[in-house]
Amino acid sequence: MTTEDILNVTGILLNYLVPTLKVFGFTLLFSIPLGMIAAVLKMCRFKPISWLTNVYILIMRGTPLMLQVIAVYYIIPYLKLAEGLPGPIASILAGIDIRSENYMFYAVLAAFSLNYAAYFAEIFRGGIESIPKGQYEAAAALGFTRSQTFFRIILPQVVKRIVPASSNEVITLVKDTSIANVVAYAEITLKARQQMQVYSSLVPLIIAGVFYFVLATVLTFLFSLIEKKLNYYR
Repeated sequence: MTTEDILNVTGILLNYLVPTLKVFGFTLLFSIPLGMIAAVLKMCRFKPISWLTNVYILIMRGTPLMLQVIAVYYIIPYLKLAEGLPGPIASILAGIDIRSENYMFYAVLAAFSLNYAAYFAEIFRGGIESIPKGQYEAAAALGFTRSQTFFRIILPQVVKRIVPASSNEVITLVKDTSIANVVAYAEITLKARQQMQVYSSLVPLIIAGVFYFVLATVLTFLFSLIEKKLNYYR
């Protein structure tokens, strides 16, 4: 490939950086709150809820993300073909256009959010359970309510403790966005593969790798700043 070809491929991949970042950003937006909810449900004293949450986390963590993306993407078309569905569900399915580009994005986003919520749930649960129970008792003795204890005393400590583990998941998410190409979602990896076939060269894949490397490096730097900011003892 000539220099002009490399610049051309770089420009094409740069145009598809936004769809990649959309998957990354919206996955974080939805998976973090879902993960917190799942963590609370897993610690619930009502066993059926705790058990169902454990099953969900086990499935999400025990099966490949690629399979989950494929399953979520194709489940709606299969359900639309199914007979005997309740009326409300059938009407909802009838309003979903599986041929639209938005459907592809929503399917990818749903799979990614459910998958990463399970991982964040375990991180949040570990952070919450790492706080000594004596702090809850001390807060109660000082007259704090349960909500005040959690948000003013427990949560700031949990955030500090989960940042390193959360940073690993966030950086992994950047690279996992490439899995979206399994359902032909137009992102960097898919376009790199297409350009590789056009030029019969591995250079487009190398350029795509540079994009992911830069994004991961930026996130690593940002999280290192956050960790330093949260290190109260220095």
